[in-house]
Amino acid sequence: MSIWSSELAGSLRHDTIESRLLRDNPLGDPYVRPLWVYTPPGYEQGDQRYPSIYVIQGYSGQVTMWGNRQPFREPFIETADRVFAEGRAPGCILVYVDAWTAYGGSQFVDSPGTGKYHSYLCDEVVPYVDAHYRTLQNRESRAITGKSSGGFGAMITPMLRPDLFGALATHAGDALYEYCYLPDFGKSVRYLRDYDGDILAWWKDFQSRVSFTKEEDMSLCLLLGCTAAFSADPDGTPRLPFDSRTGQIKPELWERWLAWDPIRMIDRYADELRSLRAVWIDAGTRDEWFLDLGAEAFRDGLRRIGVPEEKIAFELFPAKHGGIDFRYPMAVEWLANRLLR
Repeated sequence: MSIWSSELAGSLRHDTIESRLLRDNPLGDPYVRPLWVYTPPGYEQGDQRYPSIYVIQGYSGQVTMWGNRQPFREPFIETADRVFAEGRAPGCILVYVDAWTAYGGSQFVDSPGTGKYHSYLCDEVVPYVDAHYRTLQNRESRAITGKSSGGFGAMITPMLRPDLFGALATHAGDALYEYCYLPDFGKSVRYLRDYDGDILAWWKDFQSRVSFTKEEDMSLCLLLGCTAAFSADPDGTPRLPFDSRTGQIKPELWERWLAWDPIRMIDRYADELRSLRAVWIDAGTRDEWFLDLGAEAFRDGLRRIGVPEEKIAFELFPAKHGGIDFRYPMAVEWLANRLLR
C-alpha cells in the first residue's frame, strides 16, 4: 500500500458535463459539473463493451473526495481498481457522479429547494457516459451504489427508473425515517434556540465563519439539506417538518419526508424491485443513525414482496456510520459478477 499514490491498472478520466437541467437551479450552484469515469484494465486495447456501475456519495460529499487518502487506507478508486486488476470480477466502467449543492447535498431527488438532481443523474449523466464510453446500454448491465445519502439514492433510483438501473448496492443507506431522522429533530430544536428558531438564521451564521466549528453545524446542515430536498415550498423555501420552538411534528410536512423513505416505497415499487438482478445491503451494527435497522427493514421488505433470496447480499458488521469505505469494493465485486454481459 502506497502512502501517497498508486498507479492504477485501469484508467481514471476527469470529464466535465454541462447540465441543462441544473442551469438556473435555486441555490445558484454550478451547472458545469465534474464527472470521473474509470475504465478497467484492457479497455484501451480493444472494442469490447462493459457494464457500468454509478457511484454516488453521502451527505457533504463531492466527487473529488473519492481521491482523498486516509492514514493506513487507500481511496476507493484504488481499492475498486484492484478488484478488476486481480481478476476478482470482470471489468466494469465506474462512474463517479457529483451531486453537491450549497447545502452539502441533494439527496439525489428533484426538488424546488435544490434542483433536478435525480433527472440530472438519469437523463444527462447516463446518456453522456453511454455516448462517450463503450458501455452496455441496458438496465441489466447498469448498477448504482452509494453510502448513507448515497445509499438512499442507490435504493430509490432503480425504483424510479427501472428502465436504466437493474442492480444496486446500499451501504448504511438512509431508511426507516422514524429512527434515522426523527431522533435528531429534538436536538435541532434545542440548537435553533440560539437562532430564534430560524434555521436560515443559522445558515447565514454558518456561511460567515469557518464551517463545522460549532456543535450544531453538522446536524443543522443535514437537516437543512434534507428539508430542501423533501419539504420545500414551490418557490424553494425549505419548510421544517416540525415546529422549530416546540419540536411538534407537522404531519403534512413529515408525510412528505416519509413518502421518500425507501421502506415505505417498497410496496409502491414492488414490481420494479422484483425485477432487479442484484441487491447488496449492509450497515454497521453501531450506526449512529440506526441505519442497521433500516438495512434490516429493507431486506425484510424485499423478501416480503418476493425478491429471491439469491439476489440479495445482506450483512451487518461491527462498525459505526463512518469508516466503512472498506465495504465499497466488496459490493463492486459482487455487483460486477452479476451484471449482464
